[in-house]
Amino acid sequence: MIHPKIPLAQTVIELCKAKNIQHIVISPGSRNAPLTIGFSHDDYFHCYSIVDERCAAFFALGIAQQIQKPVAVVCTSGSALLNYYPAVAEAFYSDIPLVVLSADRPKHLLGIGDGQTINQENVFENHILYSANLKQDLKEENSYLVNEDLPIFKNIENKLERLLGIQQNIQTQNEEGINEALNIAIRKKGPVHINIPFDEPLYERVEALTVKPKVIEVFSKTPKIDDVLLDEIVDAWYHAKKKLVIVGVNQPNTIEQKWLDELAEDESVVVFTESTSNIHHPKFFPSIDKIIAPLNEEQLQALQPEILLTFGGLIVSKKIKAFLRNNKPKHHWHIDTKKANDTFFNLEHHIKTTPNQFFSQFSPKITHVAKSDYQEFWLQVKKDRKQKHAAYLNSIAFSDLKVFQSVLKAIPNHSVLQLGNSSTIRYAQLFKVNKSVEVFCNRGTSGIDGSTSTAIGCAVGNPKQTTFITGDLSFFYDSNALWNNYIPNNFRIIIINNEGGGIFRILPGKKDTENFDTFFETKHSLSAIHLSEMYGFEYQKASNEEELSSALSSFYTEGVKPKILEIFTPRKTNDTVLMNYFKALK
Repeated sequence: MIHPKIPLAQTVIELCKAKNIQHIVISPGSRNAPLTIGFSHDDYFHCYSIVDERCAAFFALGIAQQIQKPVAVVCTSGSALLNYYPAVAEAFYSDIPLVVLSADRPKHLLGIGDGQTINQENVFENHILYSANLKQDLKEENSYLVNEDLPIFKNIENKLERLLGIQQNIQTQNEEGINEALNIAIRKKGPVHINIPFDEPLYERVEALTVKPKVIEVFSKTPKIDDVLLDEIVDAWYHAKKKLVIVGVNQPNTIEQKWLDELAEDESVVVFTESTSNIHHPKFFPSIDKIIAPLNEEQLQALQPEILLTFGGLIVSKKIKAFLRNNKPKHHWHIDTKKANDTFFNLEHHIKTTPNQFFSQFSPKITHVAKSDYQEFWLQVKKDRKQKHAAYLNSIAFSDLKVFQSVLKAIPNHSVLQLGNSSTIRYAQLFKVNKSVEVFCNRGTSGIDGSTSTAIGCAVGNPKQTTFITGDLSFFYDSNALWNNYIPNNFRIIIINNEGGGIFRILPGKKDTENFDTFFETKHSLSAIHLSEMYGFEYQKASNEEELSSALSSFYTEGVKPKILEIFTPRKTNDTVLMNYFKALK
């Protein structure tokens, strides 16, 4: 087998293998050649070549999101590393294990004006779980180790002894740093950065390894709840007649259904979910804004819970955030092994365990609960909203809202849905998604950058068919994502093209002025047809209900290329249709 000659490169590669990190996303460069040589010549690894580092990092994030294991990205020195930052931040806030392997120049070439050189150590320090700054291997020609006072032969012998000793110390430190970084990525589910200095020559190869790095095993266990805290929670739960449970971003199939069923059968509990929660029950409330938006002050007070229990990641709905910040519960408890955001400015307890562990300890202690009509009342409200929702959708003309009704119904069973940010995720929240469909969205930072790249990574990391629904600005912003040789033929992109940032028409501000059109809505007349041709996608378009229905009828049929469906909607009426929707729900 071919290996890089540099021991440090061998060490990084061998420890990645030992930690079962198989997916390696490489961007071309020279300084990272030792890593590229090692990873790409070892059949254990699945290597991908992605030129644009920002796309590469989000592509890797999409794979990691699906397999729930670390995925590595490899880049050369300089500004290449900085292009990883948006994906690193997303991984940090979304708890996705991303391993950044950055090649660097040796210390003597830093700060002297050499090309492709920046300060790479700890560059992600505000959005990283761990940074390992490795030390460069020593070479025999390091003349500073020579003692000129010694006789020539004694000098050479002494030099070699010192070199071997110092190199061994460097090797040990590097092994410890790499092990720690990779173990943290695995155990804590988040991004880590390993900065790796290489000196030339970079392209030398050997057929046998010269290192056998020590592997430090990952130690992890699910913590249990403290008995005193558990008794306190159980006692409060017994007496509360209004308990609200909110589930944020949640991986599919991670919460045991029996715990969800128990929550649903408690008449004092209302469970709010989002599209990204990936849990379902007939008594749950999957469209939060549809419930809250029409409520008057008296109704909001009726919804105000005594206990708020949350688990999962970040929450999309601004309306639920505003409601609970203004109508605070007596108690707010959040379940998560790692962190608890005080989203509603009322967090009382961070319960540091998994939801399954929590309910396994909590549920057996709940032998009775207070009588309540809390759930029944809001189920009637939900029923009313459903009827008004259907009536309004039947009455409106072709628009963004109407389009989402059609495309969400068409998503195939047992497939994966990736949603873009901004208006895309918010429109999707208004509809009940097929419970067999797994839903994802980059809600860590909620940015439009990288959504397409993430969806493509998802399609590579998950054998199920992936559909990506996106707005036009998000799609064009990340169009380099399509410069990718690994896109499966069953991958589908649906672009809602309303010729600009339509969400800004909903927000306060003076519309239909040159300033608004240019700097807020960013009006354009672009189409994806030429990008589709350039990158080998089959292209379809629709501009009305009939064309959309016809396009969707064949969109998911098997083909020899991935497909793009671009849907053009009326730019100046979408906001009115949406605002009238919430009025119609009242």
